[in-house]
Formats: sequence, C-alpha cells, structure tokens
Amino acid sequence: MTTRREFLAVSAGALAAQATGLHASVMKSPKPLRILFLGGTGFLGPHQINHALERGHEVTMFNRGSNAGMYGDAVEELIGNRDDTVDDGLASLRGDREWDVVVDNSGYVPRHVRDSVELLKDRCRRYVYVSTVAVYDFDQGEVFSEDAPLAKLEDPSVEKVTGETYGPLKAACDKIVQEALGARGTIVRPTYVVGPGDHTDRFTYWVDRVYRGGEVLAPGGPGLTAQWVDARDLCPWIVTLAEQDTTGIFNASGPATPFTREGLMWGLRAMTDRPVEFFWPSRELLEESGFNTPMMRQGEQRVEFANAASIAAGLHYRPLADTASGTWQWWQAQSAERRANARNWSTPELEREVIDQIRSG
Repeated sequence: MTTRREFLAVSAGALAAQATGLHASVMKSPKPLRILFLGGTGFLGPHQINHALERGHEVTMFNRGSNAGMYGDAVEELIGNRDDTVDDGLASLRGDREWDVVVDNSGYVPRHVRDSVELLKDRCRRYVYVSTVAVYDFDQGEVFSEDAPLAKLEDPSVEKVTGETYGPLKAACDKIVQEALGARGTIVRPTYVVGPGDHTDRFTYWVDRVYRGGEVLAPGGPGLTAQWVDARDLCPWIVTLAEQDTTGIFNASGPATPFTREGLMWGLRAMTDRPVEFFWPSRELLEESGFNTPMMRQGEQRVEFANAASIAAGLHYRPLADTASGTWQWWQAQSAERRANARNWSTPELEREVIDQIRSG
C-alpha cells in the first residue's frame, strides 16, 4: 500500500515523467482490424475509438444516434437500439456482414447482451465485453480475483439498473458472454474509471477539492484501499486485447501497487502549491453526517481487486500525477455551467459545517 511518506518520495519522479512526455506516439497496427463498437459516444467510447483509428483499424459504431457525426467520416455509424423491441432495435446489425472484433461498451441488461451475442457470435472472431468489478459478491471476502464468486439477482426478471442491481445485472451479462462464446469471449472488469471526460465527476471532485486548498474533509478510513484506472490507459489496452486476440477475464484495477485512501489524498496534495490540510473523521461519524464522499463510500469493509492478470496482459498504469493533472486541465476547460452543476458534489458550506460539527463533538 502507498502511504503519504511513500508517495512523497516518488511524486517528484512522477512529475518529471509527465513533463518529459510519458507516452509515446501511437504506431499503426501491422494488421488492421474491422472493429464494431457497441456504444461509442460516452466516456470510454471516444478514448477507444480514437485509439483504434490512430492504430489504423476500420471502425464501425452502433448506437442510438446520439452525438451523430462526432467522428466525421472516419467512423461508420449504424443507428439502432440495444433493446430489440424499441424502434428498429438491432436491425442495422442484421445480415451476413462480419467483423474481426466486437467491443461491447453498452450492455447493462442480460436480455440486451444475449440478443447482441446471439446475433453477432458467428460473425466475429472475438467479442470483448466491458463489465465491472461490481459483479463480485462482496459478502464473500475482501480481496477479489477474477474467479471470485459473483453477485446474483434476487429476481432474474429485473431489468431496471439501480445501485443495487447494477453489479448483479452485469454479472449475468458476463455469464452470457462466457457461455455463448467460450474462449472467443474476453471480459474486462474495470474499477472506477477516471480521467478527462469522466461524466460521473467522482474522481474529479477530489482533484478539484484538493486543488482549491484549505481544510479538506477527507473520505474516512485512511487505511482502506483506493483503486482506479485512467481511461487513457484502459481504453487503448482494450484495443490491444482485440489486436492480440487475448482471451480471459481481467480486473482492470490500478494502480499497479494499490494506494490507501490517505496515499491518494497526499498524492493529490503533491499536485498543488496551495496550503492543504486533511480532516479525517471516523467513517461512522462521516456516514451519520450525510456528507457525500465520491468514489469512497463509508461503512464498507476493505475491498481490493487483484490486477496481476491485467498487468500480465499488458495493462500499464500511468502515475497519479498524470491522471490528476489531465483531469484538472479537462475540468477547467469545461463551461462554467458544467462545473457549477457537477454531479453529487457537496457544497463548501456543507463541508465546513460538517467539519465543525464533528470537531465540536
């Protein structure tokens, strides 16, 4: 685990790597692929598709028509709906056309994933399904490898995606991909995906809050594990899995060496020269206060996702300095209205009030 002391020892090196250009320019793939992306205009899709185009692949995107034309003539767009009972459904995907790889970004409901898999399984070499670490049964331990028990839906007929059903629904989707495609199916289970373009505003909250300085109401449980993956690492790696025809199930959870929550906070602290102090209340008091701590819930046991398989398959994690600065620069480039309407951020006034209440006992 990375602590405050350990992070401060490496932060200078991380900043130097960032300043000198950590990531090399993208080279063309020696064997261009025909890749079909199911979904491609949200958070992950643009990172994936732009990298695939840079690599020289032929890209087709299937979605509902939102943000039509965002890739210009570089991407073929097929319009439809994952729900085959709505509008034209999957009609634009029917026929005998083939792709080398299908990357499924938008499968949340088992029925939708089953329909897509059945339609495409004999018309692609590999099917890459983007799942989530939320699939695991968190009552079964603290450290979860890819073969850990999965959560199950109490009612298999449920299709509404909520905080409680999201993980079990995705677990059911995983099973469909595995059973239908066998070794031709690849399942990627990311933890919190962060970085430029993150519409959830979870990691962005901590970057913004620490950069503003002052006394920061820290998330509680300083020794608990903090894991994330930068979209700029995750998405090119997913394209790499497609290029290398890699099979398996992978927890895409970074960094390579897990941070503690305290290590994450001090890592962000190293990115600003403004005075910052952290106030660490107990998780119990913080939960009672109702103060929202994005990405780091209160009242939960230690949870960690093993990432050895992903690292062995080529997933590299950039330094926190790179992720934090990239997120900060992207966030500052957003409109004033967008930044004023961040998702589920507590106000500075509430933060001050909660700190004073907890401190006064």
